[in-house]
Amino acid sequence: MDIDELRREYTSVGLSENNLHQNPFKQFESWFQQAVDAKLDLPDAMTLATATKDAIPSARIVLLRGFDEHGFIFYTDYKSQKGRELFENPQAALVFFWRKLDRQVRIAGQVSVVSREESQTYFQRRPIGSRLAALASEQSQVLPNREALEERFNQLVGTYGEKEIPLPAYWGGFRVSPHWVEFWQGRPNRLHDRLRYTRQPTEDWQIDRLSP
Repeated sequence: MDIDELRREYTSVGLSENNLHQNPFKQFESWFQQAVDAKLDLPDAMTLATATKDAIPSARIVLLRGFDEHGFIFYTDYKSQKGRELFENPQAALVFFWRKLDRQVRIAGQVSVVSREESQTYFQRRPIGSRLAALASEQSQVLPNREALEERFNQLVGTYGEKEIPLPAYWGGFRVSPHWVEFWQGRPNRLHDRLRYTRQPTEDWQIDRLSP
């Protein structure tokens, strides 16, 4: 297989400073809405990169579950690999890639735990199966087999029935508060547009154009 045959040209219109929001969260909101309107598969899917305290990196896909002027939120098992790494080293990077729109958004920043109230509110909105799965799974731990997981899940179905499913103490949200956010728009001849917002000590944002 010649992987280079997968190459394609970018034909999208560009990203101009004149059309850019001065606030990166407003710009993200605009692009995210356009991704939703374009009916892309999983527009909320993002790569989450973390690292141990010894700077050993790892990455995986997670789902964005909220964003505002304070940052970008996702939920997970705090005892999972990503959870342990974020408690050891509370810095993370996020990447959204919307191929149909030839767009990418990169984010890097400080990580904090969302309030228990926020986690509780979100947890109760999840489908029942997802809530039970949070109780059934010891995320990232070795399993003897698939049957053990399914048996644990079925036990919980019988235990809770129509009862309220409690939020596990080890489960909740993280918020990535960005130091910088970069918006990437594919352009012909690989002369892509890259515009980066960097948070200033005054909490304002400096916008710079980067070479592709």
